[in-house]
Amino acid sequence: MEQLEKLLIDGVEKNTPDSVKNDKVFDYTNKDKFTFTLTRDLVEKLDLKKWFAGYKKEAMVSTAGIRGPQNILYPHDTRFPINTIGITLATLAKALVVKEKYPNNELIKLAGSEVRYNSKTYLDIIARIQAALGIKTLVPTNRQTIPIWLASFLAFKLDLVGAEYITSSHGISVKNATKDLNNQGSQFLPNESLEFVNKIEEILDTVDKKGEYKIEFAASSDSLIDEKTMERLNNGVDLYVEYLKSNVASENILNKIRNFDKKIVIDAVGGAAYNTLSKILKKLDIENTFDWLNIEEDPFFHSIGKDVKNGSFYDWSLDITVVSKDKDGNPYFPVINSLKYDEKLAKYPVGTVCLVTDPDHDRLSVVQVEDSSKKADVIKAGVDVADLNDGRILCIFSANQAFLMIMDFWAKQLKESGEFDKHERFIVKTTASSKSWDEWAKANGIKVVNTPVGFKEIANVIKKVEFQLEEAAKGGAKGGAKEIEVEDIFKNKISLGSASNGGPRMIFGGEESGGMIIGSNDVIKSLGGRMALAMREKSATEAIIAASGLVASLNIPLWKHLENVYDENKIKARYDVRDDIAYYNESEPDIEKLKAAKLSGEALRTKNDLFYLALAVGIEEGKITLENAKEILISTFKDNKMLDFSNLLSVKFVGDGTYLDFDDKFIEIRPSGTDAKTKAYAGGSDKALLAEWSKVLGNYSGDLNDTYEKYLSKDYVESAKEKSLKLYDTYANNGIDTREFKIPEYDF
Repeated sequence: MEQLEKLLIDGVEKNTPDSVKNDKVFDYTNKDKFTFTLTRDLVEKLDLKKWFAGYKKEAMVSTAGIRGPQNILYPHDTRFPINTIGITLATLAKALVVKEKYPNNELIKLAGSEVRYNSKTYLDIIARIQAALGIKTLVPTNRQTIPIWLASFLAFKLDLVGAEYITSSHGISVKNATKDLNNQGSQFLPNESLEFVNKIEEILDTVDKKGEYKIEFAASSDSLIDEKTMERLNNGVDLYVEYLKSNVASENILNKIRNFDKKIVIDAVGGAAYNTLSKILKKLDIENTFDWLNIEEDPFFHSIGKDVKNGSFYDWSLDITVVSKDKDGNPYFPVINSLKYDEKLAKYPVGTVCLVTDPDHDRLSVVQVEDSSKKADVIKAGVDVADLNDGRILCIFSANQAFLMIMDFWAKQLKESGEFDKHERFIVKTTASSKSWDEWAKANGIKVVNTPVGFKEIANVIKKVEFQLEEAAKGGAKGGAKEIEVEDIFKNKISLGSASNGGPRMIFGGEESGGMIIGSNDVIKSLGGRMALAMREKSATEAIIAASGLVASLNIPLWKHLENVYDENKIKARYDVRDDIAYYNESEPDIEKLKAAKLSGEALRTKNDLFYLALAVGIEEGKITLENAKEILISTFKDNKMLDFSNLLSVKFVGDGTYLDFDDKFIEIRPSGTDAKTKAYAGGSDKALLAEWSKVLGNYSGDLNDTYEKYLSKDYVESAKEKSLKLYDTYANNGIDTREFKIPEYDF
């Protein structure tokens, strides 16, 4: 065990009371069939009502699964948001909901996980509870790890009623979560989460009234826990390769990769990506182009992102774009430093590209080795750098930059093949993503649909388009002429083109946090005949194939190519910054201190959020005008001469945050959907000025001055969150996909 992991584990051991260590509540290590009786006394002893209140709150706002810290040594510890009892109740509730929706049907779900602590325990609990209720659960052969996108893909492709996936993406090691996937393979929207959250409440109410609730666990070897189907399907690899070949893995792109005379390095942080991706690359006959780092599966993620601060263990997460400051105030990349590329990339020449993915293999980061003599040019291009040794630097591309190059590359491939003009094209992006994407799309005659943050929001738009296409097809020739129209989160009605000739096609869907998918030219069909234009979850495999094709086609560094893309498309908004303001230390080993710090941090986060949110809601409701909002903002930030609000065009609620649109930039302030953090984004043409905007607005206390209260009362500000949730519901449900899911006769 590495010293840093020992520091973490010793801290957990020290801060876990003996009462927790000695009482599992139920024996989740027992592999035989058994019944767990949840009693009124247990609910009180474990403080489950308090746990449930936090879980429900998280479910209503979470952007990517209901995440939280866990006790990595004693997963039954209900002092933590994620625990065996909570997983049990949530699984039971979801299973009961799906049985009520589809009575008298064969129900099949999938369960999978990545490499985090206790994931296999949670997977076992999920599969056994579902089996006890008669739901067949497909699990990977030998319960091995699979990526989130493969679970999502198989839920759609096999026409399952849904899937459960255990991950906390690129979050810190002690975190975990379940990502709930519906029959489309999409993450649950809040209204879907509410269904099972209400069912948990019913279960707890039953315990209150009757004194107990019996929960059945099937044996771990129960026949309804099905590894054989996944074994026959090669864990889904063959089906996914078939999908890729009809999509981003064209022969032209594959040949570029095969013929590339250098190595591309893949860093499989956490190790879980290697298990599936290596098999896919081999099936595509491109595996020889790649070298690998970190292929061993490790819940501590090879110490990546880990540190010691003030003598205590500290986790920076796996986000390589995180910036901190050293003792002298100089910025540096702590996660990049922990990747040890000084050593691991030392044998590779200048120009080598390393593609970095995360434990559930849905995000991609791109870095490239460059000669240090080019450092000033790289920085001028807006690309961040970190010093390596021997006169070399590492170019660190944000997802905004990497994905712009990828979508440009993909569009050019479609144009070269003659496919581009066969359909009208659109992209789907989150508001926090770069304005350069909007500018690029406009230059290429491509429509843009902006959504709230979260990949489930991108999937929701795709499904709305598909629904209209299917409805148009039912109308025959007349229906085929129908215009496909969606409303984005800015309330713009966007015509994507006619439904004739198959209708428009998505060319790219993505978000600034590193997740993307490529839309398919051909309609994707499930085994039961359902139609999709794109998959429902971000996939680093799609991103890696596209990025590798791009790298293999270039004879110049990526930073220079990025400048060329900007120039070719006359892009002005070339710079993006993001500030992540954390209000507490997520790595605190004492759960009571952690909860208190998080609660205090959430109050600070909420106060900051409401300051901006109330302005957006007030304008929406006609309580104030844009000019009033400008007056408020100018009076609030009057001491900072760098901030000029005179060219502010609008202040809008964008689903989970507030978007300030200027004629030369944007600023978005949003509370994290999973933690006590504020995220401040800015994009435009002056990076230093953008950094000032995001820092100042992101860190603002949220205090209301006299000018603010002249227009909006404190009570109104406090009500803004509830009002915004109603606005979000209206947006999310407008034109929603109402295609009925019918469970097929399964024959796979």
